[in-house]
Amino acid sequence: MVMAKMSKKKLKLKQVEIEPKLFFAVRIRGSPGMSTKTEDTLKMLRLHKVNHGVLIWGTKSMLGMLKKVKDFIAFGEIDEKTLVRLLRVRGRLEGDKPLNDEHIQFLTDYKTIKEFAKDLHQGKIKYSSEYLYKVKPVFRLHPPIKGHRGSIKKAFNEGGTLGYVGDYINQLIHKMI
Repeated sequence: MVMAKMSKKKLKLKQVEIEPKLFFAVRIRGSPGMSTKTEDTLKMLRLHKVNHGVLIWGTKSMLGMLKKVKDFIAFGEIDEKTLVRLLRVRGRLEGDKPLNDEHIQFLTDYKTIKEFAKDLHQGKIKYSSEYLYKVKPVFRLHPPIKGHRGSIKKAFNEGGTLGYVGDYINQLIHKMI
């Protein structure tokens, strides 16, 4: 028996930089019956309680975390109009003060929340401590008006609310503001 040697060719792929999108994630379900790894991932995403939401950049590591907890959250790409409304209505500063244009002028180089949200949505700035160190990263939302779409125990594809919901996240945010 003669074994033939196979040469292993390394496949070289070009690294293409994909511009990350701005996602919004909302925690839908609570913690009973949840594994500790899933609970830790939700803590890293700052989703400690039900109906809390966060803005997340769609980098490779963040998307992996979102996929890991897809059975407990709803996430999708947020549009600019919804982002402006979310910052105006539910944006908070330290001391639980509402975020408004005066605070944006004082804390950043922008004059209005609309200008700030536009650059944030386009990726020119990040929603982090460098730009807004006194703004809270978590948005505390109300339960949705007229309830969730279908069941909170089923995925979006099966008629529920969980997992990747795409553009439906904008409707969900409007229902929860």
